[in-house]
Amino acid sequence: MIDKKVVEGIVAEWLEGKDYFLTDLTVSPDDRIVVEIDHKEGVWIDDCVELSRFIESRLDRDEQDYELEVGSAGIGQPFKVLRQYENHIGDTVEVAPRTGKKLTGRLLAADADGFTVEVEQKVKREGDKRPHLEQQQLRFAYADVRSVKYVIEF
Repeated sequence: MIDKKVVEGIVAEWLEGKDYFLTDLTVSPDDRIVVEIDHKEGVWIDDCVELSRFIESRLDRDEQDYELEVGSAGIGQPFKVLRQYENHIGDTVEVAPRTGKKLTGRLLAADADGFTVEVEQKVKREGDKRPHLEQQQLRFAYADVRSVKYVIEF
């Protein structure tokens, strides 16, 4: 079986000095390697081909038979790494908490511990006849959400 750490090292070598970053890398027991990369401005197919060839040049097909797939993290897919959150600060995101309903709001901040989203929620204050919409900032730990996705706006 191909060692995941070996493939991570090869990918890290290719990423050095580039604005691309790794979002996911898996190596299955039957040596199916899947590499996902991302970039603030999007991923070009030519760069996926270049990375694929780079990985193939560092692995020996005579020693091990493997399947290799290199692609982008995909727009509309859940965020997997902190840098994706950082790249989307100011953008609209959909948050699926582990408890409660999905929320849509503007991503305000992200750090190693969690992220902050500004959402519009109905609030009924004491003495009010009806609830009104109010902007609220909500802080989430990564462990408290099932997923966070970029919302495409037209």
